[in-house]
Amino acid sequence: MSGSRIDADRAQGRESTGFAFEDREMSADLSTEFEQAAADAKQLAQRPGNDTLLKLYALYKQGAQGDVCGPKPGFFDFVGTAKYEAWAQLRGMRCEEARQKYIELVRKLESGG
Repeated sequence: MSGSRIDADRAQGRESTGFAFEDREMSADLSTEFEQAAADAKQLAQRPGNDTLLKLYALYKQGAQGDVCGPKPGFFDFVGTAKYEAWAQLRGMRCEEARQKYIELVRKLESGG
């Protein structure tokens, strides 16, 4: 491969080893699996407890949107406040990590765990 071709590949985020491309493929696979887990979570045989539902909510939001933003809900919005606080506890967690943890939790719930 000529030097200019290597430089062009690097400028576009492709290394000759293929690692950058593999990372994008893995990210696409994770996104697909995350979306499937979200659909599966709505079809669970048993409704999880409130603590687990909050964890699912927070991991989903962190995986889909990143760190919590916006004002905290008002004092009398107990559910909204609980959701906000659960999501805020994950501040700084990478989206990929949150997605992976969400998938693992949904799979655990599907298996009855």
